[in-house]
Amino acid sequence: MLAFGAVALAIGGAPAAAWAWEPTKPVEIVVPFSAGGASDQMARSIQSIIAKHKLMSQPVIVVNKAGASGAEGLMDTKASQGNPHKLLVTSSALYTVPMVSHLPFSWRDLTPIAMVAQDEFVLWTNAEAPYKTVAEFVEGAKAGAGKVKMGGTSSKREDQIITTLIQKKTGAKFIYVPYKGGGEAATQLSGKHIDANVNNPSESIGQWRAGEHRALCVFAPERMGYTTKVTQSQSWRDVPTCKEQGLDVQYQMLRVFMMPGGITPDQQKYYVELMRKIVATPEWKEYLERNALKSEFLAGKALEDFLARDENAHRDILKEAGFMAAR
Repeated sequence: MLAFGAVALAIGGAPAAAWAWEPTKPVEIVVPFSAGGASDQMARSIQSIIAKHKLMSQPVIVVNKAGASGAEGLMDTKASQGNPHKLLVTSSALYTVPMVSHLPFSWRDLTPIAMVAQDEFVLWTNAEAPYKTVAEFVEGAKAGAGKVKMGGTSSKREDQIITTLIQKKTGAKFIYVPYKGGGEAATQLSGKHIDANVNNPSESIGQWRAGEHRALCVFAPERMGYTTKVTQSQSWRDVPTCKEQGLDVQYQMLRVFMMPGGITPDQQKYYVELMRKIVATPEWKEYLERNALKSEFLAGKALEDFLARDENAHRDILKEAGFMAAR
């Protein structure tokens, strides 16, 4: 197995040690959501990094399996027991989809590889809307008497969870409009078909830069660290936390790679070290900043412990939102 120094040499082009196991045919990255969303963007960026740095001898193929709010991709990976040529890139849907639907699936059915980042959520409105602050938006929603439309990805997933938590904290009521992905939710906000959404930064950065969307706040315990200007006047660092704006709602989402169950330790180690090499590249660091992702890498027992804690936290959130499937 490659040590850290050997990993760095491999990225730089020096010969790498032989692997105990490596892929013998193309590797499929399953994205359980539609094209254009944050998970899809991450998979395709990693595909590009692997190809550019020749980190694998086999090609990588990205496959979108977006049915049933992510359930199709989860179940496809579960059904691929023992297949070492398949990766799943996913988010907290890993727990939320089974919890709200009685899907016969657990993340423990799969093999954890690596968490590569955590994603933020931002409260976005159309730039032509009158809301300049969260307080103004909440007041407008209350005045709208339940007619204000909040768009998001799928039902009973992260976007609707956040929307429900906003309602519980403020007393405002929204019509939640589910879409196939964050890209579609961003387009609908630009067209004023909805009044707001809680997209990830990467899903709305183009519209923000173009002056179509306004970032009211980020649902995080602290502001994002990126200070490079994205718009003419604002960087991600300039976006206040929602708590700063008087809305005490926080939510961050892991970005994690899993594999089917039943793979060997050598196969698992191969992909863990592949992910280590990917996150060491300058292109990955640029990707994190461009999409305002929080850099965080976990593997092994640390990742398994995180998944267990995060699953329990999401169970509590879903119970508060009233989304847990009835027993």
